Amino acid sequence: MTTGIPNTSTPPRTAPAALQAEGNGYAAFLQQQLATQPRSVMDHLLGDEKIWVKRAGMPHGSGRYRAMALLAGLLRLPVLRPVPNPGGTTAIATEVRRLQDLAARGIRVPVVVAAQPDGFAMRHLGRPADVTPSLGNEIDDAARAGQHRHVLAMWQQGLQTLAHVHRQGTCLSQAFARNLVRCPDGVMACIDFEDDPAAVLPLAVCHARDALCYAHSTAIYLREGGTLAEARQSWAAWVAGESAEMQQVLADSVRRMCWMRHLPADRKLGRDLQRVRAAYDLLA
Repeated sequence: MTTGIPNTSTPPRTAPAALQAEGNGYAAFLQQQLATQPRSVMDHLLGDEKIWVKRAGMPHGSGRYRAMALLAGLLRLPVLRPVPNPGGTTAIATEVRRLQDLAARGIRVPVVVAAQPDGFAMRHLGRPADVTPSLGNEIDDAARAGQHRHVLAMWQQGLQTLAHVHRQGTCLSQAFARNLVRCPDGVMACIDFEDDPAAVLPLAVCHARDALCYAHSTAIYLREGGTLAEARQSWAAWVAGESAEMQQVLADSVRRMCWMRHLPADRKLGRDLQRVRAAYDLLA
């Protein structure tokens, strides 16, 4: 999901003034946009607010989840157990529930302003003109510009965001850097909650899963910038602040993934495997 965050090539559509004046403006606005907007996720102007509307997509099949569950069992890696995302109206209900729960726990997420079974509306993370870049894009841009110390600082902020989420007794859905978003005040917000790992996995496994997702999406930039050794110190301190159960799950997972150390560190096998190798170098 890319809600509330991406910049679209077209300006937000503006709601009619009559609709904006209604007492149930958000609910009526949502109902209208779900019936008319051409894409599943779009931003619109409602008065002086930017509102993102997400419409339910098609239900997802379950075949790939069975295959992933089999692989996780063969490798004895609970962190690879699939978290089903059935899509459709179920995914909408899950995302609304999760966004509301995370907000109640003091975690920065987009605010849900209206919901119905086939879609929901949420407030933009800032004023209409504010850009809210993903941490993934920020780190990538800084790495390309050779700002390696900036990469490290941003990476550490993302790690602190994960620590805050875990301290609240919950987890993210997919803790990739693309799903961490910088608000105009500099605070990191979290997005993309179509599934709920804690509904099917122990919380310690969910936390280790967050760690692995974050390492996979960021470690390559640390290695390319020559800051991987320093990042390992921050990583070790972060892991030490997690629960003993999470530390054990993570340690077992890294040990069972030791084959990754044999992957080449260059581009012989492509960028994706480079990411895997860099993540292992950070974790190990």
